Amino acid sequence: MKRVALVATQPLRPSQALLSRARCVCRCAPVPRLARTDRRPLSTTARRPDESNSNKFQPFRRYTFPPDFCEKNPVVILPPQKPKMNGPELPERRTAYIALGSNMGDRIGWIEKACREMDARGIKVKRTSGLWETEPMYVLDQDRFVNGACEVETTLEPLELLDALQDIERALGRQKVIDKGPRNIDLDILLYENIKFNHERLKIPHVGIPEREFVLRPLAEYVPFPSTPPPAPFPPPSLPFNFPIDTPRLIPDKPIDPDRPWRLIRDYLDALPPSKSPITTMTPLSAHHSPIQALNPARKTHVMAILNVTPDSFSDGGTHSPSDPDSLVQTITSFLDAGATMIDIGGQSTAPGAPEVSLEEELSRVLPAIRLIRTHPSLSSRQVLISVDTYRAAVAEAAISAGADIVNDVSGGSLDPAMLPTVARLGATICLMHMRGTPATMNDLAVYPPEKGGLIGGIATELLARVKAAEEAGIRRWRIVLDPGLGFAKRGPQNVEVLRRLEELRAWPGLQGLPWLVGSSRKSFIGQVTGVPTPRERIWGTAATVAAAVQGGADVVRVHDVREMVQVVAMADAIWRY
Repeated sequence: MKRVALVATQPLRPSQALLSRARCVCRCAPVPRLARTDRRPLSTTARRPDESNSNKFQPFRRYTFPPDFCEKNPVVILPPQKPKMNGPELPERRTAYIALGSNMGDRIGWIEKACREMDARGIKVKRTSGLWETEPMYVLDQDRFVNGACEVETTLEPLELLDALQDIERALGRQKVIDKGPRNIDLDILLYENIKFNHERLKIPHVGIPEREFVLRPLAEYVPFPSTPPPAPFPPPSLPFNFPIDTPRLIPDKPIDPDRPWRLIRDYLDALPPSKSPITTMTPLSAHHSPIQALNPARKTHVMAILNVTPDSFSDGGTHSPSDPDSLVQTITSFLDAGATMIDIGGQSTAPGAPEVSLEEELSRVLPAIRLIRTHPSLSSRQVLISVDTYRAAVAEAAISAGADIVNDVSGGSLDPAMLPTVARLGATICLMHMRGTPATMNDLAVYPPEKGGLIGGIATELLARVKAAEEAGIRRWRIVLDPGLGFAKRGPQNVEVLRRLEELRAWPGLQGLPWLVGSSRKSFIGQVTGVPTPRERIWGTAATVAAAVQGGADVVRVHDVREMVQVVAMADAIWRY
């Protein structure tokens, strides 16, 4: 009898006859566990003894075979055991990974339409990568591509899924002129469960995966972060081994070829030569504005002007009133003339102790200001980006309908359970800010124990949870912006530390490639450092924090003193963005 090595996709029952012949058995899952027979275990890259029993090992995340193992031992993949069902058997739902691409017209718009079409046809888009802009490959004389990948759940067999995807391409008007040439939409099956499929029309795994960075990068969703000096190692040495890390990426630790389960997607990506021009993620803002390219070292920083139409904001309460449209037009015009590219409109103060206003009151403050910008003759032609600062889903929906582009939620979608599903349905971009509790309780929640990652680890893991919640609600990853939440559940020195270590947050696994908004303007920690008690007089302290934010990698800075901060950003961009 020929001796074989068996690699199981789930734990094997002891009664399985094949187990007696197995030399090595492992579980191919995000956190595999090691089972041994004949005392010949797989070697691991992240194995740690269990202190309670030195003969056992804790779970590990990556694994490899001994160097000569595969040459001497044929490898057989054992499929998962199918659970028995009572009653009529339902169609089996399977997981596949689809490549998304476009290099014609509204590239991101075409990809979003394709995702909506898949959902409408029962091909459920469960998770997406970010979107990456890349140089063309094979046929070089064409425009740059936007590429991504998505995880879908489907009852279709591979060829049926291919037919459905090609029908979506036709429905969206794709015309294939030359192979690998320009196209408004391109949908390819990359992986389907853990199977190999060979047909004249379709090969799974897709044969081009190993050589294509524009496929591997979205599937792995991580990038060696450019930094001088490099960010701290991850996980930081101070963190315990079992520190909870939830990274909502796609499948960096999944093998491409089921016959070679020891070689993972990230291994193929690491083996590619460096790109001549580094690729970057893209975050759309509106149909009339270029997307944020958070990994482009030459990108320019957006200046977001704060327009609080509230009587009780900590710094400018009562200054801007929707009941005085002429004054509002003058203020907004001054913002735009100074160089602001975004206007953030808020109708509910989030200052500590500020009373919560009714939904009707918030709407009555916010909507007239948005409509004024979109309809006033001197403003409507300027196509400024409008952000609505709210944690209420109903306000977000009404604001988007009135002409807003972005939802800026200080709670990261946690205060109103309808917020994330609403933004997903609207297809808008959302900024998820880090905050604990509510504006009334956040000051009592500014403790970040070292055993839970400290300040930066705490912010990162809690933002990861908000990103995961947003994706589960249906928000595409390329529609997410992050905010570290300066002043929210953070005391004075903690805000300074966040600014000092912003690049570390940007490089945190699971958050890489996402753009960041930083709002430090006139906040109390600036007054504590500078000794300036009056918020309006904290211009110079704010200027230093804005420069630090640009150096740390912020893509948007949110400010009150627009004219002065536009100059600070212009100088900071000249120093650090080139």
